[in-house]
Amino acid sequence: MVTLAPSMRGDDARPARHEELPRAMLVLNLSRVACAGAVLLLAAAPYVFADTNVVLLTEFMSMLVLAVMWNLLAGYADIVTVGQHGFVGVGAYAFFGFAALLNIDPILSIPLAGIVALVVAVPAMALVFRLRTAYLAIGTWVVAEVLMLIAGKLNAFGGGSGTSLPIAIVLSLRHGRSARLALIYWLAFALAAISLAIAYLLLRSRIGIGLTAMRDNEEGAAAVGVNITRARILCFLGTAPFLGMAGAVITLQKLRIAPAASFSITDWTVFVIFNVVIGGIGSFEGPIVGTIVYFVLRQYLGELGTWNLILLGTLSIALILVQKRGLWGLCRRFLLTDDLIPIAHRPPPRVLARATSSTVERPNPADY
Repeated sequence: MVTLAPSMRGDDARPARHEELPRAMLVLNLSRVACAGAVLLLAAAPYVFADTNVVLLTEFMSMLVLAVMWNLLAGYADIVTVGQHGFVGVGAYAFFGFAALLNIDPILSIPLAGIVALVVAVPAMALVFRLRTAYLAIGTWVVAEVLMLIAGKLNAFGGGSGTSLPIAIVLSLRHGRSARLALIYWLAFALAAISLAIAYLLLRSRIGIGLTAMRDNEEGAAAVGVNITRARILCFLGTAPFLGMAGAVITLQKLRIAPAASFSITDWTVFVIFNVVIGGIGSFEGPIVGTIVYFVLRQYLGELGTWNLILLGTLSIALILVQKRGLWGLCRRFLLTDDLIPIAHRPPPRVLARATSSTVERPNPADY
C-alpha cells in the first residue's frame, strides 16, 4: 500500500468539489427529468399540438433519424459520407414501387423500402470502401448521384419530373386529414425512437466500445485488437435500412417522389451534417441537440433566404473553432457532470470509491 502526499491527493481541491457536486448532480437530474417529460409530450403530440406543428414535428423526427445515422458513420466509424441522400432516395422510390405499383400496404412498404436500401448498400459499400479519407467522401457522393440519375430514367416512377402518390394510398391510411397526419407522425416518431435505441444498444455493446476507441484514436484502437473493417461494415450496412425507411416516411408525408427532391443532397446530407457538427459529432446527444437547433433557426431565420444558409455556415464554423464537440461539448464542459444518456462503461462503485480514497491499493480482480 502506498500513501499519497496531500498535494498528490488533491486534498485542497476536495472541499470545492464536494460543494459543486450536489449542484451539478441536481442540474443533471433535472435535465434528465425534463428530457423524459419531453419524450412523453412528443409521444402525445397529435393530441396536444395543431396540425401544422404535427407536420413540423414529423419533419423533425425524419431529420433526427438521418442525423443519428450520419453520426454513427462519421462520428464513430470514421466514414465521412456526403452521399447518404442516395439511400434516402432509394427508400423513397422503393416505397412508391411497393405501395403504388405493387399495391402493398403503405405501412408494410416502409420496412420493405429499408430492405431495398440495404440491398443497394452492399455493392455501394464494395465500391466506396476501396477509398479512404476525402476520396471515400467523394465516392459516396458519386454513388448517390448515379442512383439519382437512374431514378430519373424510370418511366414508371415519373421519369425526371417524378410523380405523386395515388390518392387511394392516402385515403387508405386514415379518414380525415388530422388522423392521417397523426399516423404519419407516429410512424416517424417510432422510427426515430428505434434508431436511437439501436444506436444506444450498439454503443453500449462490445462493438460500441471499439467504435468509441476508433473515434478517439483509430490507430490505437487497431493496436489493441479492434477489428476496424468489421466495425465499418456493420455501421455502413446497419444505417442503410434506417435511411431507406426515413425516405419512405418522408415520401408518405410529402406524397410525391422526384429525383431532385428525393435525392436532395442539400436536404438529406448537407443539413444533416450541419445538425451533427453543431450539436456534437461523436456523442449520443449531439445529433438531438443539433437537430433541435436547426429547426429553431429554420423557423426564425427561414425568411432570410440565402442569408439563412450563410448564417448557419458561419455559426457552425465559429462553434467548431471554440469547441470541436459542438454545443453538447460546451454543455458537458460548463453545465453537466455526465451525459444525459450515458453510454460509457464505468467501473463498479467499489473501484471508484477506492480510486477517490486517500490511498492507492492494488486492484482486486474480484471487483470486476
